[in-house]
Amino acid sequence: MYSGNFYFIKDQYFIDFPDTRLMKNKEIINGRPHNRPCYYSFKDDATGIYWAVPISSQTPKYQKYHDDKLAKHGACYTIHFGYVLGERKAFLIQNMCPVIPSYINNQYLNANNGQPIILPSKLSSEIETKAKKALIMHRKGLGLIFPDVLAIETQLLAKLTPPTPIVTPTTPTTTP
Repeated sequence: MYSGNFYFIKDQYFIDFPDTRLMKNKEIINGRPHNRPCYYSFKDDATGIYWAVPISSQTPKYQKYHDDKLAKHGACYTIHFGYVLGERKAFLIQNMCPVIPSYINNQYLNANNGQPIILPSKLSSEIETKAKKALIMHRKGLGLIFPDVLAIETQLLAKLTPPTPIVTPTTPTTTP
């Protein structure tokens, strides 16, 4: 798993973390599952956990939310817009969630060349800056992120931290 790439999350994640506010996998097309939503990922180097920001093609819907927040608060840290494969997408920071590699189903690849989708560094930086700011504000109690990401993060950190081995004291042996 790499920062700046796009991934799809396994169904097991949503079973292990049954938060109704998470954007769950959806859509069956012709009887087969279709990977949605796709998540832009970036790594928190302090914890080793990745943060997954879902993207949406419903830009008019999210543009309205974005504009309302901008008018009301002067800034919007929960939604960002950018182009993915030439199409305008909404990056839904308000729906981001923490994830570790074991919950990744597969990477989003360009269907034309099989290569990972990579954003321009400026767009990646803008998304990550907003997401980190939203997370800081969320940790302070402002509730900018819909899922209970702090509880999920705590559980994921426990999975990453190896258990402390139990050391049994040994009795020194003496030879006569």
